[in-house]
Amino acid sequence: MVRKPQTALLLASPEDTEAQFYEALQAGDLERLMAVWGDEDEVCCVHPGGPRVVGAAAIRASFEQIFARGAVPVHPECQRRLVVGDTAIHQVLERIEITDEDGTQSAWVVATNVYLKTALGWRMVAHHASPGTSQDVKQELSVVSVGAPTTLH
Repeated sequence: MVRKPQTALLLASPEDTEAQFYEALQAGDLERLMAVWGDEDEVCCVHPGGPRVVGAAAIRASFEQIFARGAVPVHPECQRRLVVGDTAIHQVLERIEITDEDGTQSAWVVATNVYLKTALGWRMVAHHASPGTSQDVKQELSVVSVGAPTTLH
């Protein structure tokens, strides 16, 4: 089956592309997830604790294995963004909800997502995720509170 690219309208900004990526993870939708990836030979993905996966076919196979266990209950939080020309780099703290006999717990992942602006809109060219800790959450919260705008009267 040939993958039909999404229209540029749906991938009009790096934020749109990132939203599509995380919604696809949450839904376990492989076709939607792969539609956000660039067509470059060197696109790459590193899953937490895993090796570097290069190329669209290998990335697809890695997500097929992940989705075989079900959708990924991931929620992007505390994003930092840098856009330079046709490249965007997003640093994301991801919260993964894990439900077991003790209830729902949160696990944390630190991710870097890289996007390139193409003729078809903004496309993901790299996703690198590493296991995070509760310390990452505390650091992000302190940056947000320290960096919060203040109004002086």
